[in-house]
Amino acid sequence: MECEFPTINSNKAEMKEIFDNTKSIAVIGCSPDKTKDSNKVAKYLIDNGFIVYPIYPKEDFILGQKVYRSLAEVPCSVDMVNIFRKPAVITAVVDACISKGGVKYVWSQLGLVNNVAMEKAEKSGMKAIQNYCTKVEHNAIYN
Repeated sequence: MECEFPTINSNKAEMKEIFDNTKSIAVIGCSPDKTKDSNKVAKYLIDNGFIVYPIYPKEDFILGQKVYRSLAEVPCSVDMVNIFRKPAVITAVVDACISKGGVKYVWSQLGLVNNVAMEKAEKSGMKAIQNYCTKVEHNAIYN
C-alpha cells in the first residue's frame, strides 16, 4: 500500500479557529473499545465540551452517547466530521457530508490521507484537515 502525502490541509492557526467554531462532532468509526484511539479521542472531545455523535455499525451507546449507524441518521447538523476509517472510505464519508449539508469541517485522523476526497470536500465548501489527531492538536492549542 502506498501512503499519500497530504496536499490539502490546514495549519495550526486555522485549527484553533476550527475548534473555536465547532460545537458538535460526528466521529466516524468510533469504537466501543476503550483501548482504541477513536474511543480515546471521542472521550477527550466530550470531556472538553464538544457534543459527540458516535458513528459505528454496532452498539446502542458509546461513552454514554447514542450511536448512529451513519451520518445521515444523526438528527441534527454537525459542525465537524472526524474520520477514523481507512483512506479508501474517506470519499464515501465526504459524499455523506455533502448529502447531509451543514458540515463545516472534515477531519481525518493521523495517518489518514485521501487528497482527492479532501479536495472534493473543499470544493463543496468544507474545510479539510487530514493526517492530524484532533485530541493532540486541541490539547496543544488549549492546554
